[in-house]
Amino acid sequence: MADGQMIEKQRFPSANPNIELSIVTYWSDGLKVKGLLAEPKQEGIHDGFLYLRGGIKNVGKVRPGRIIQFASEGFIVFAPFYRGNQGGEGNEDFAGDDRKDAFSAFQLLKNHQEVKNIHVFGFSRGGVMALLTAIEFQETSSIVTWGGVSDMFLTYVERKDLRRMMKRVIGGTPTKFPERYRYRTPLFHIDRLQAPLLIIHGVNDHNVSVEHAHRLEKRLESLNKKVESWYFDDFTHYFPPAINRKVVSDLTKWMKSQNDEP
Repeated sequence: MADGQMIEKQRFPSANPNIELSIVTYWSDGLKVKGLLAEPKQEGIHDGFLYLRGGIKNVGKVRPGRIIQFASEGFIVFAPFYRGNQGGEGNEDFAGDDRKDAFSAFQLLKNHQEVKNIHVFGFSRGGVMALLTAIEFQETSSIVTWGGVSDMFLTYVERKDLRRMMKRVIGGTPTKFPERYRYRTPLFHIDRLQAPLLIIHGVNDHNVSVEHAHRLEKRLESLNKKVESWYFDDFTHYFPPAINRKVVSDLTKWMKSQNDEP
């Protein structure tokens, strides 16, 4: 029952003949949690790619096409669904204890015989999960947050539509339980981050404002951490398909280039 230990692996239909998809059940914090694994059929050693989704429950579910897109760049990709989703045990709690599902997923990639370096990617709420994971695992090769949340206090202020969910899942408001929001806000622990970080953000993002990116960037720069930012003036939380593909190609090149850094 070690965290990251694979319990079951079931083949899942893949739209790409060169990529094998599997639904994996793995141990995390004593729970059986599920995720999607994408493995290039070309044998040999690959970089690992931990894909941390956004949203909660059925909002922001892992999309096989997106996972294939990253695997096609030469990565072995694992995307946890987080506890309580798609047949997994437990209940998601928005970057609370469910962060352990990301930690255990990192461990699963570490256990994979064909994985060498592990990169961490977070989209939207997954940005918090990615930062927390890279803080936990100092050996993370690189980290990318795309439209990523970095401050849960700010999310509560900005997203009036999410307040009811956040109060239910987290247990109350930031005023009443500031420590619970601090626990979920990587900015307070970011001094422990070792991996180089790339921030990607649409300036017109109304789901996760660009202020999340600015706060993260400023905090890292003040600590002399390695950070790079790609801001896109014309885009929101979602980029047009052609631009999206280009950014995926560019960010995966950036990831691989971090392997060569001293």
